[in-house]
Amino acid sequence: MHPANHGSIPRRAVLGLALVLACGTALAQGYPTRPIRLVVPFPPGGGTDIIAREVANKVAAAEGWTIVIDNKPGSGGNIGVDAAAKATPDGYTLVLGQTSNLAINPSLYAKLPYDPVKDLAPVGLVASAPLVVVVSSASPYKKLADVVAAAKARPTALNYASSGNGTVAHLATEQFQKAAGVQFTHVPYKGASQGLTDLVGGQIQMYVSSVPTLIAQIKSGQLRALAVTSLQRNRDLPDVPTMAESGYKDFEAVTWFGVAGPAAMPKEVIGKLNAAFNKALATADVQKKLAAQGAEVVVGPPEKFASLIRTDGVRWGAIVKASGIKLD
Repeated sequence: MHPANHGSIPRRAVLGLALVLACGTALAQGYPTRPIRLVVPFPPGGGTDIIAREVANKVAAAEGWTIVIDNKPGSGGNIGVDAAAKATPDGYTLVLGQTSNLAINPSLYAKLPYDPVKDLAPVGLVASAPLVVVVSSASPYKKLADVVAAAKARPTALNYASSGNGTVAHLATEQFQKAAGVQFTHVPYKGASQGLTDLVGGQIQMYVSSVPTLIAQIKSGQLRALAVTSLQRNRDLPDVPTMAESGYKDFEAVTWFGVAGPAAMPKEVIGKLNAAFNKALATADVQKKLAAQGAEVVVGPPEKFASLIRTDGVRWGAIVKASGIKLD
């Protein structure tokens, strides 16, 4: 008998590893051979949906791929993200996640059906955008101070809409209420369209959402923008002051968007997807289209997105804890 060699790797293991690597490379070379499903965890027409379609269309056209948008709204984006996390990890099901469902919801929901760090494989960031506080163009409120004054005069009488419990808009408005010493009544919606209808109809007095969700109605004159939540003014809404300019120093709340898939996706497929999305995002065409939506293109490797999910999870987790909000 030969003595055991604990310092070497068995030949069978080496061959097995080589086979796995070869299969992964072959899969990536042939990928994709059928349509890719990109889950959007919000209804059609909202900011996330618009960004998803703009970027997916560019990737599909440039690469000769077919990318199908699948809207799966509900539960603050949890339903759509969970569907993608539990899909077969072959690169044919992806999701456009965002701050709310990847960084906030793990602290907000007692029983989240997925873990964004363990159950998802980040592909890459796509864009970021500030929030914007709007009222109907028929509203008597001309600036943020008017809303604050009205809320102080009649606590809880003013309703504000967001695209769901625990979204960036919800938590940012909770922060704003504390800073301003006022209390609004939160009315969560599954998406933008019904909330906009109710705002224009007068059932809702204020709406807080991402700039991409509301910019078309702002530019058409249907809505009046009172403030953006970035530290600098938004280049597509240059006349709208920041929260800091409105008296709330260092106030910042930005939502980001990124593509991910099931955790066990082959690294070679992730690399191919990352390269394709980054190439599309680097084009002037996509940058112009996203800028028109009030969003800024963000590119980078999967590791950059993974790091952001972790660090923002800690940051927003502290905000959730301080707010005392918990959802089932």
